[in-house]
Amino acid sequence: MQLDVLGSSGTYPTADHPASGYLVSHADTHILCDIGFGVFGELTRRMDPDRLDAVVLSHRHPDHCADFLALFHALAYGPFERTGIPVFHAPGVVNRLADFIGAGSGHIFHEIFSFHEVGESNHVVVGSVDLRFAVTAHSVPTIATRFEAGGRSLVYSADTGPGGGFPELCTQASVVLVEASIPGERDEHQFAHHLTAAEAGAVAREAGAHTLILTHLRPTLDKQRSINNARAEFEGRVAIAAPADVYQI
Repeated sequence: MQLDVLGSSGTYPTADHPASGYLVSHADTHILCDIGFGVFGELTRRMDPDRLDAVVLSHRHPDHCADFLALFHALAYGPFERTGIPVFHAPGVVNRLADFIGAGSGHIFHEIFSFHEVGESNHVVVGSVDLRFAVTAHSVPTIATRFEAGGRSLVYSADTGPGGGFPELCTQASVVLVEASIPGERDEHQFAHHLTAAEAGAVAREAGAHTLILTHLRPTLDKQRSINNARAEFEGRVAIAAPADVYQI
């Protein structure tokens, strides 16, 4: 299984660093997980969008789904002929996107994509990849996703604070891709619905993972400090997701 980081910037993109977006591939199966600001362009550097087998949208915040509209326009009005692409999503995502473009009943938006709301108990198979989901501790309905193929596993946290179903979903995962939005130690002034790097490290340790990839760091954060904080809790490999990174899981 392969993970291509298309973007990982927390909250907003910069000139050379898109927001959240990840391409998970195994054999001939390609799954796009989140597609925030700037991610669509990075996807097209790697593949034609009509080759996607499925899309996962973790939640409705725009840094995780805004470029889904770019994907829609490319498939609806570009040189591609594709309908019925499965989209697995948290509650509230599709209505938000459809309302923005005025996609009511019968609109081509609902022909190009086949939408499936998922949560804690769902298990789906896309090509050679098994997907399982958990509900995270975030400010809007949000799903974490576990990808399994070839005896290996990758778990993506999406956005989450401490708790929720994400830690359990990580159990015995090969690699965990975990948000680390909060610098330093948590205090009462920090966002309850995001994690520190140390908390991400603790999740990786408890899960028994061998690699922790920190993601969703805001552009202003000190990346080395985040790595050091994670390593204080986790003895395995620690990395920070960056555009163009490729990981063999």
